Amino acid sequence: MTKTVLQLVALGIVLLLAQVICNKIVLLDVATPIVFIYLILRLPVYFSKNWTYTIAFVLGFIVDLFNNTMGMNALSCTLLAAMRRPVFEAYFTRDDDMSNPMPSIASLGVGGYLKYMSTMVLAYCTILFLIQAFSLHDIVLTLCRIVASSALTVLLLFGIDTLVSTQREERL
Repeated sequence: MTKTVLQLVALGIVLLLAQVICNKIVLLDVATPIVFIYLILRLPVYFSKNWTYTIAFVLGFIVDLFNNTMGMNALSCTLLAAMRRPVFEAYFTRDDDMSNPMPSIASLGVGGYLKYMSTMVLAYCTILFLIQAFSLHDIVLTLCRIVASSALTVLLLFGIDTLVSTQREERL
């Protein structure tokens, strides 16, 4: 258990540092990679709700401090944490062989993990970019940002998970 906690803390620090760098990257003025939410997606599904909300809020708040975005990421991350279990249970039954699954390609398979991750990333990007726009004045640009950032983030998170899973398999 302690080893898992230390791995999650190390992963969180690395992802936050990567996010600080990724915040400076905006492709075609619409797509921003959002990598730090990978930690929220990777937490064990039946992890304590209080800890999940706390971790999500703190991650979002730290990103807000670096971006000067006044709580937008904290709110989006907290809502993402609230959606984790219902989204997971919508795609996967509890009868599966997993007592407390940690969502990954290895545990859910490529198709299942992509469905789960895509839904969560799309929800996060939708919440974040609608809060940032705070109006429907330029809805086309907002929708382009949601779709482009979601697609870029899913690709990056899929790559990160592939690397993490490959490294874990090599150690075993």
